[in-house]
Amino acid sequence: MNEFELTGRTRTHVVEIEQPRCTLHYAVVAAFLAMRDAAACAGIGLEAASSFRDFDRQLGIWNAKWRGERPLLDDAGRPVDVAALDDDGRIAAILRWSALPGGSRHHWGSDIDVIDSSALPDGYRVQLVPEEYAPGGVFAELTPWLDANMGRFGFYRPYASALGGAGVEAWHLSYWPVASEALEALTLPVLRRAIAASELLGKERVLERLPEIYTRFIVAVDPSAPAERLAASRGA
Repeated sequence: MNEFELTGRTRTHVVEIEQPRCTLHYAVVAAFLAMRDAAACAGIGLEAASSFRDFDRQLGIWNAKWRGERPLLDDAGRPVDVAALDDDGRIAAILRWSALPGGSRHHWGSDIDVIDSSALPDGYRVQLVPEEYAPGGVFAELTPWLDANMGRFGFYRPYASALGGAGVEAWHLSYWPVASEALEALTLPVLRRAIAASELLGKERVLERLPEIYTRFIVAVDPSAPAERLAASRGA
């Protein structure tokens, strides 16, 4: 991927799928559809609540949270009063559950937030919060199925634990063969150029803290799935 693909400022590396509706890196499509077919055999309607997200969309999320127009959540998913936070507090609260524009793995088309559409009650609004994927949650059956099966299709959870600063996201899957190369290519200078050219709220402080943010929220992700499964997913 080139610099603009890595930071979500172009769509030249992704393709749109009609069923299920999502946008993915062209090298991810076959693996995701194969995993979806396998899930269907187990009675699970595997779909993407979110897939590729461009820079401008991520910027809109960031700025809305900065202004308090979208909720900020603490580690347990409870609302935080944005008015009580200074710039550093806002940055930390946003990064807990939302990526920095230019630094989102969703820019790569390799990462998907998944749900089980077959488990949705009528009128239910998906929130993508931990309790939905925990025992007793609406997607409780999806979590163990992914635990047992995602690795053989090349997927893993980069936020399986609070390794860095981001929250634990049972719904966030990453396709290792694409994501591993993208992460290596997304260097600090590449990210800095993308942010410096943007209308990011809090930009001055973000740029001052960018080396720390890059280390804690972009580089510090969980390790990939077992090597033998990943090798199989790449046809090695």
